[in-house]
Amino acid sequence: MAEVLGRRLLNSPIPGAIDYIETGMVVFAFMGAAYCQREGGHVRMDLLVANLRGRLLWSVEAFAILVAAAYVAIIVWASAQDAWRAFDLGDETLDAHIPVWPSKLIVPIALAVLELRLLVNLWGYLRLVFLPNGQPWGVPLAKHVEDVAQDQIRDVLGKIDGGSGTAAGR
Repeated sequence: MAEVLGRRLLNSPIPGAIDYIETGMVVFAFMGAAYCQREGGHVRMDLLVANLRGRLLWSVEAFAILVAAAYVAIIVWASAQDAWRAFDLGDETLDAHIPVWPSKLIVPIALAVLELRLLVNLWGYLRLVFLPNGQPWGVPLAKHVEDVAQDQIRDVLGKIDGGSGTAAGR
């Protein structure tokens, strides 16, 4: 906001503001990926798996996680090489001359944490393939639409009256 106001009203932009935003944005873009995976918050296509149960469900989930883990492992390797290359070349932003290797290094670190989370998920799904009646552990459980709606209703009602779960004025 300060950048826009300074540029528009005072004709004086903040020097290097875009460079600071570019190098800092990577934290917001990548650091939450593993947490989102843990919570089951990633967008998924449930048309097939919504109707599966037991070993077949856990097997399909394990296969999907295995594919994701392989893909993320490749991205971790490639992004780590890119960060090393930026460090080795002394790559920096054009305007503020900020070194870009620290922000590029965040990518493989964050994705490595996601890889660990995917491996925990894979272990949990494979465990359920062999013990289909076991308690799910280390896997995000997909919620039904009704459960999501009930959670949202509870959240809204809790915000209305300060957290007691009932609407104010009843």
